[in-house]
Amino acid sequence: MGSDKKKTKKVKQEPTDVKDVGELQSTEDFIIGPSKEAASMNTADWPLLLKNFDKLNIRTGHYVPCPKGWSPLKRPIAEYVKIGFINLDKPSNPSSHEVVSWIKRILRVDKTGHSGTLDPKVTGCLIVCISRATRLVKSQQNAGKEYVCIFKLHNAVDDVKQVSQKLEMLTGATFQRPPLISAVKRQLRVRTIYESKLLEYDTDKNMGVYWVSCEAGTYIRTMCVHLGLLLGTGGVMEELRRVRSGNVSEKSNMYTMHDLMDAQWVYDNHKDESYLRRVIQPVEAMLSTHKRVVMKDSAVNAICYGAKVMLPGVLRFEDGIENNEQIVLITTKGEAIAIAIALMTSAVISSCDHGVVAKLKRVVMERDTYPRQWGLGPKASVKKKMIASGLLDKYGKVNDKTPKDWVKSYIDFKAPGANTQIPKSNGTGDAPISQSTDTPSKKKRVAPSSSSSAESSEEEKAPTPPPVKTKKAKKAKKEKKEKKAKKVKKESSSSEDSD
Repeated sequence: MGSDKKKTKKVKQEPTDVKDVGELQSTEDFIIGPSKEAASMNTADWPLLLKNFDKLNIRTGHYVPCPKGWSPLKRPIAEYVKIGFINLDKPSNPSSHEVVSWIKRILRVDKTGHSGTLDPKVTGCLIVCISRATRLVKSQQNAGKEYVCIFKLHNAVDDVKQVSQKLEMLTGATFQRPPLISAVKRQLRVRTIYESKLLEYDTDKNMGVYWVSCEAGTYIRTMCVHLGLLLGTGGVMEELRRVRSGNVSEKSNMYTMHDLMDAQWVYDNHKDESYLRRVIQPVEAMLSTHKRVVMKDSAVNAICYGAKVMLPGVLRFEDGIENNEQIVLITTKGEAIAIAIALMTSAVISSCDHGVVAKLKRVVMERDTYPRQWGLGPKASVKKKMIASGLLDKYGKVNDKTPKDWVKSYIDFKAPGANTQIPKSNGTGDAPISQSTDTPSKKKRVAPSSSSSAESSEEEKAPTPPPVKTKKAKKAKKEKKEKKAKKVKKESSSSEDSD
């Protein structure tokens, strides 16, 4: 008999050069390029704020790309650390302030800040912002929080269902007074508890665990006391852990103080920055839940200097933007420029061709990361040459050497009253002719006639109006009157006594 041949299944060998999403994002360049037509591409694996950018509404695809700036994951390590944050697992016992100062010393940076104080005994998610990222601390402090709490009741309860029922009663707007040992003033205030869930309860030890999602500034210690009052047994908080702060949670990219120290040591001694890049995340990861507006490269530096966000500078925008909603302005490389308050909805942006899109709330990007692109027009170039040759003063204002043609043709919109009357164009495409000069000219005095001489002399001699009395002056006058009245009263009473 012949030997039985065993049938072996052929296993397809996967190519070894296939990279995962993290490696792709950190090695390849991602940029929204200029194009006449919208190219169909899959951007689900693109990093941070450029993820699914192909689903954004296109206002225009035409712009001049600038070689400055970096993709957030490919910044030089010095810049990467300066515009980053750490999702820190805060240890028990040190205060939030101590932890932040230690990180400042470890990383050797100018400043650090945290996104909401945790009590010394509380552990969990503490967002520590570094250098430029500290500008976003305020917005993260007001973001929602989630906690897991262990509480203890002083006496046993009849039924476990009562605990979950009373816990549900504490959802919604609740009055709270901060505990005796707290970092804020002890005054009554309202805080909203969005959702709570009883995870476990031990009837033998009268202890339980619950999860809660709440507004920033909610004291879970006070909530445990209120739960004990509702059950009629009294209760205290035993242990607390924060599991989410804003859109950053303990489930992804959370690191300890030991990780941070090791990462800095590896970089200092071996010049290996991979560990440090893993521990510190770019600031764009914190803004991934905001609605996005993509700006042209030529408008970036103007926004960094505080210019208005005008519609001609917008390339793409997201659906569902509402008035007074907080949005994030990004570059074509996916860098966060600033946080802004929307003044136009998505529908208005798509239908208009001019106007202010948003007002700036907080600029994140450093100035002059991108080159200046304003003051390069034909009129501005001529003005610069005239300042260099002395035909205008150093501020660009008219002087004795200024040609008359320039005075007639140039409109200074910064001059008072310049915006009230803008003369029409002469139709040739040249600058409009203005009758007013660059500086506000004094009104020429016309020689008064014999009939109006008396009137003019009276106008010249007209008394100046009295100065407006301030609150302090009024208060002093009132006190003076009261003192005078008391003095008169005292004198009258003494005269009566003498009689």
